[in-house]
Amino acid sequence: MHHHGYTWLGSAHDLLKDGPRRPLHPEFTSNKVVPLECAHWLLKPAPFIQGTWSDSEQAAAWFGRQVRASAAAFAAERDRDAPRLAETVARAVERVASGEDVVGGWYLAGQRFLSVCLIACSPHRLRPEIPCPAGAAA
Repeated sequence: MHHHGYTWLGSAHDLLKDGPRRPLHPEFTSNKVVPLECAHWLLKPAPFIQGTWSDSEQAAAWFGRQVRASAAAFAAERDRDAPRLAETVARAVERVASGEDVVGGWYLAGQRFLSVCLIACSPHRLRPEIPCPAGAAA
């Protein structure tokens, strides 16, 4: 098993548009907006993958770097709290090690939204029928 990393930073208003976030919508595979179901990231094209890890600590470190890079812009003050961020990353190590997805989402200043996800692959617990988007390269 491994995990793929995905991020999306965009308008919070785009999250309200259900259509492009569903696999049957014609824009789904070309639109980088976070899907409604986390496992559906695996249905997006392989170039959307920002990293692949079989090591839980490396995957969680990537997750932490992505989150910390935008933390100063988080809209909620409590989300910018350094100990809280450290706890979130520590939990990510445990979740990845147990084969779970790690999904984070934060509203940022300027009506933006950041999504950082580590999605389990080969197989995904809830959607084992979805093949690895990276194929044999993963």
